[in-house]
Amino acid sequence: MSNQNPSYNYCAVPLASYACRADQSVGRVFNEPESDTRTCFQRDRDRVIHASAFRRLKYKTQVFVYSHGDNYRTRLTHTLEVAQVARTLARALFVNEDLTEVIALAHDLGHPPFAHTGEDILVEAMKKFGGFEHNDQSLRVVTLTEEKYPSWDGLNLTWETLEGIVKHNGPVSTRKMPYTLERLQKQTDLRLKTYASLEAQIAAVSDDVAYNNHDVEDGLSANLFTLDDIAADVPLMARSVEQVQKKYPALSGSRLNSEVIRTMIGEMVADVLAETRNRIRIHDIKTVEDIRGASDQMVAFSSSMFADLKKLRAFLFDRMYLHYTVNRMRYKAEKIIGDLFGVFLDRPECMPNEWQDKVTAAGKDKNEKARVVCDYIAGMTDRYAKVEHARLFDLRGE
Repeated sequence: MSNQNPSYNYCAVPLASYACRADQSVGRVFNEPESDTRTCFQRDRDRVIHASAFRRLKYKTQVFVYSHGDNYRTRLTHTLEVAQVARTLARALFVNEDLTEVIALAHDLGHPPFAHTGEDILVEAMKKFGGFEHNDQSLRVVTLTEEKYPSWDGLNLTWETLEGIVKHNGPVSTRKMPYTLERLQKQTDLRLKTYASLEAQIAAVSDDVAYNNHDVEDGLSANLFTLDDIAADVPLMARSVEQVQKKYPALSGSRLNSEVIRTMIGEMVADVLAETRNRIRIHDIKTVEDIRGASDQMVAFSSSMFADLKKLRAFLFDRMYLHYTVNRMRYKAEKIIGDLFGVFLDRPECMPNEWQDKVTAAGKDKNEKARVVCDYIAGMTDRYAKVEHARLFDLRGE
């Protein structure tokens, strides 16, 4: 990797000493001239936004499939909410907002259709062929499957962005690396045993803030439970409801729900900021290397907030993720993804021509052939997966 470090590649806002700076980036796997108008992390963000995989998130499930209703979160709206929370935290902590944002925007690019059900099916299907993990698939998208540039596969993102995608949830074991990461490590060392930057850690905790809150709001909208139901079991929700009702005693319906969610997001963000600042002080963090070499992650919830979130997740698991309407969707998804994988693995000639060409290029390597099938399915939207299944199994169709 190399970086020309031109003088114009500066940071636009004051940054803490432990923030990642664009003008100090390690660089990219494939060398290319810097932009005259954007920092390297801004370019990374723009490349992710323009990626085909990013657009397809619009029709990928978060909890409810796209056909369930227009107001529920999709994988795309979830991603945008994560990025919004992440930029808020990054600015408050005086670290690089652009790097934080691109890691947040890229973190779910590898999610297959039908949320975690689709992932579970691909995990099982790929056990014999090198495995599947959605974070590693996100890495695969940005380093290989996006085909937009004449001189390389993928998006050729900076080292810091790749590090964030790989390590935003913490250090990675080098004993048995995921499929794509093992390949990338031969091109550039992502220092897997260390923590990622503060920017990457912010993206990770922002994911928790976003999905916990929007899953509550979507569950309320779907009438799976009420505010009273969740407040009875979850102290965090009870506090938020009490605050809102004290301030707006006549508020009800969707306005009450929205205000409670906003209050809960605010409490979570304030908690993360306080805990992170305290950890930075205790560990005497001064540089980016101090962040990476620390004995613990710096961006986190306090122990009391973490305990509250465990109760919230338990409630959502019982009352939402296991609800019969979600289970029916899960059953359909298992059938669709399982059937498609089986057919395409046994009969790759049933895939579109460009994907058949990829199977042919894999030669006799069964793992590579299965990986092509996995890439094709993982890149599908819910809608496209349904259409492909109907084309193959509905004898009244094409």
